Amino acid sequence: MAIFSKTTKTTKKTSASKSTIKHGSNRKPREGTTAIRAHAAIVLKAPWISEKSLIGTDKGVYVFAIPRDATKNDVMRAVETVFKVVPRKVCTVNLPGKRVSHRTHAGVAIRPRRRKAYVYLQEGDTIQFA
Repeated sequence: MAIFSKTTKTTKKTSASKSTIKHGSNRKPREGTTAIRAHAAIVLKAPWISEKSLIGTDKGVYVFAIPRDATKNDVMRAVETVFKVVPRKVCTVNLPGKRVSHRTHAGVAIRPRRRKAYVYLQEGDTIQFA
């Protein structure tokens, strides 16, 4: 077939070639080994407790403090192994360090930069922190 010809080549598209798995599908949570549970404990440092995050828990959105090198897939796997629920979506946010004034000789300090993850769950799924 020539490059500039008017005839087009038809191809068969099978449904098996496009296997898309949505993260929030009806699949079971992962069973974690000791190493996976240890990595999950490192990824999910602590729940993020603020007024905004507590309002989001009514809608199925939970917020966690995570390390700066953690990815969305790491957070998703950690939530599956620790809390036994499958997240629908995960969003991460980088928070910059802020300058604060100290009443000392140095005068100014910088708060550390942080990172948090918003974990969206399916309808009816909840996470108990305590």
